[in-house]
Amino acid sequence: MSAARVGTRGYEVGIVPTGVANLETVVAAFRRLGRTPRVLDSATAIRDAEYVVLPGVGSFADGMAELRRQGWDEALRRRIRELRPTLGICLGLQLLCEWSDEAPGILGLGCVPGRTVRLAGGCRVPQLGWNRITAPADAVFLRSGIFYFANSYRLEAVPPGWTGAIGLHGTRFVAGLERGGVLACQFHPELSGRTGAAVLGRWLAQAPAAAEAHDGSRARVRLAAAC
Repeated sequence: MSAARVGTRGYEVGIVPTGVANLETVVAAFRRLGRTPRVLDSATAIRDAEYVVLPGVGSFADGMAELRRQGWDEALRRRIRELRPTLGICLGLQLLCEWSDEAPGILGLGCVPGRTVRLAGGCRVPQLGWNRITAPADAVFLRSGIFYFANSYRLEAVPPGWTGAIGLHGTRFVAGLERGGVLACQFHPELSGRTGAAVLGRWLAQAPAAAEAHDGSRARVRLAAAC
């Protein structure tokens, strides 16, 4: 299933069914933005789609097991190496990392250096509800604001070469990452009302140009070492 233009209002948005994702809310969010989302069913579809979304609500082990079982892990790595428009949501962000303390010994996609660790600092786990994030002024997609979270694990620091937003829940954590056309949100933009819809809208409008404008040669060399 390859991507195609849908009238003059946008491109197809391909959603990867990890088996642990709430696809209905993600599909509905993109439809509200005037897009035509489709659930993808092959590595070829992941390769060809203009935009790809990797959602997830569930465990790191189950998410990676499904990606490997379907043979979709390498297709995702290739997109991210090329900085093509790709969005990871919640568990989707964590699957981009190398490891997670949630599933010791299980490799992630490895496109974001580092591992995710359990939320700490005497806070409630999981984090369920609204929280404020702070984004840097040079971010293309991310903005400071209040977003909805549902997570028990966190990435502790923004990796070199990525632009990141920070949140606080007991301790600091990475609330979002972006690089080229790649965006990863620890929060759920599809559940975050107008602020979340604005993030998705900026990603749809600007990700292709951001991917092309990024210093691709250096970015691909750095990402290739991790992916």
